[in-house]
Amino acid sequence: MQTILLFSRFTRGSAKLILRGPRSYWVWLAFLAFLIVSGLFAYTAQVQTGLALSAMRDQVSWGFYIGNFTFLVGVAAAAVILVIPAYVYDWKPIREIVIYGELLAISAIVMCLLFVLVDIGRPDRFWHLIPPFGYLNFPQSILAWDVLVLNLYFVINFVVATHILYRAFHGRKYAKRLVVPLVLLSIPMAVGIHTVTAFLYNGLAARPYWNSSILAPQFLASAFCSGPAILLVVLQLLRRFTRFEIQDQAIWKIAELMAYAMFLNLFLHGAEAFKEFYSDTEHLLYTKYWYTGLGDHRTLVPYAWSAVALNVVAFALFIVPAARRHWLTLNIGCLATYAGVYIEKGMGLIIPGLTPDTLGEIYEYYPTLTELRVAAGIFALGFLIFTLMLKVAVPISLGEFMRRESQQELLDPVTQRG
Repeated sequence: MQTILLFSRFTRGSAKLILRGPRSYWVWLAFLAFLIVSGLFAYTAQVQTGLALSAMRDQVSWGFYIGNFTFLVGVAAAAVILVIPAYVYDWKPIREIVIYGELLAISAIVMCLLFVLVDIGRPDRFWHLIPPFGYLNFPQSILAWDVLVLNLYFVINFVVATHILYRAFHGRKYAKRLVVPLVLLSIPMAVGIHTVTAFLYNGLAARPYWNSSILAPQFLASAFCSGPAILLVVLQLLRRFTRFEIQDQAIWKIAELMAYAMFLNLFLHGAEAFKEFYSDTEHLLYTKYWYTGLGDHRTLVPYAWSAVALNVVAFALFIVPAARRHWLTLNIGCLATYAGVYIEKGMGLIIPGLTPDTLGEIYEYYPTLTELRVAAGIFALGFLIFTLMLKVAVPISLGEFMRRESQQELLDPVTQRG
């Protein structure tokens, strides 16, 4: 009973924090709410009319939704780049901010699952996949494995983040016997969610563009670039607009790790491109469609070389210590990384793998306004979840939101700052 009462006080205090904030906070929430409502209306129309409202057809049956899903799986997996130095090597500058990587992972996985949901043509039949009501086809189905590892990774991050914040709220350290095993489990799980996602593609023997064993390490390398790029921007915003002190060493170390990951990402893509162009088999058709186009069909070529240029620029900025330690070049590198990996894991992965189709037809795919609105709504919901979690996590980290042991009452963050 006492535990329920304490958790209730924690929940009520968190709700009060969420409902307080400056005008800029409410403008941000209103903007996200607008995108969410717009996306909900677009998705409602899609459900009523069918996937014909999207640009996906028999020739290109995966598109913008699955491209975003693949990208966000990488964002979620990137939390491990903070977990290892924080919990395994106990490096204090990273340990102080690792909780924000776990919160980002939670938000990213929610968005992943939503992108899968909106890609289903008949969402009303989704319950057929839920045991014991339906048949998930486990363990034969790679998709079943993907569902399993994504949900387990979500649960691990949610339990760890909630436990750490709740204990900090009570002024106590987290229980190592609970957190350490879960954190150690999260490392192979982070690798697993992106590896299994890669297996969804390279297990399709009839799709030569994806049918490569190098795809899984490519996914992991790009994941360890895109997720930390978002986190670096968030950390700088926290340092700018809150009293939370984030050491420069932590930011610089994350940027350094990103440089190594980007080098590996570029190297693996270069190795795959060399194999395709040098062997010059009939399978080169799909890679040529991405990099040089086929005849008059050159829609994706600007995307391809933009992604290459952005990734090279990001690597050049992060590999030079002086550049990654200057706020302007650091943020340019973060934006370049995010944009480059987003293009590469979206348009650059899905569309060339399906074009030309098995009959040789080239269907030019463009996301429709419906797809863009739905995707914007999902991203907005993910950012909303992340924002609200930060609104509670930051005051707890600063000691502004906690329970007084002596008087059994909450410290008010607003009063504390006053």
